[in-house]
Amino acid sequence: MSDNQLTRLRRVRRSRGKIHELGTVFLSVHRTPRHIYAQVFSPRGAVVLASASSLDAELRDKKMGPGKMTLAEAVGKLVAERAKAKGISKIAFDRSGYKYHGRVKALAEAARANGLVC
Repeated sequence: MSDNQLTRLRRVRRSRGKIHELGTVFLSVHRTPRHIYAQVFSPRGAVVLASASSLDAELRDKKMGPGKMTLAEAVGKLVAERAKAKGISKIAFDRSGYKYHGRVKALAEAARANGLVC
C-alpha cells in the first residue's frame, strides 16, 4: 500500500471510532475515480438502511450536467430522500478518510439541503 492509502485508512479508523462511540446512524461515502456511493448504516454498522450511487438506474436515465460534481449532488439528494422515507433525519457523516472537498463535500451539502441533519 502507498503512504496515501495508509494515511487515509488511519483517518478512517479515527473518524469511525468516534462515530461508533456516539452510537448514531451514519452516512458513509465511498468514491472511485468514476463513481460515488453513499450508504446510511444502522448505529452498529450491521444493516444498510438506505443507499444510492451514481450507478442507480434513476440517475443513469436522467441527463445530468457535465462533470462528476453534479452527479455527486444528485446522489446526495437521492440518499437523503431514501433515508427520510425510512424515517431517518439525523445522521453522522462518515467521509471514509477522504478530504471534505470536491465530490464528497457536494454530496454532503446536497444531503443536508434535502433534509438530513449531519
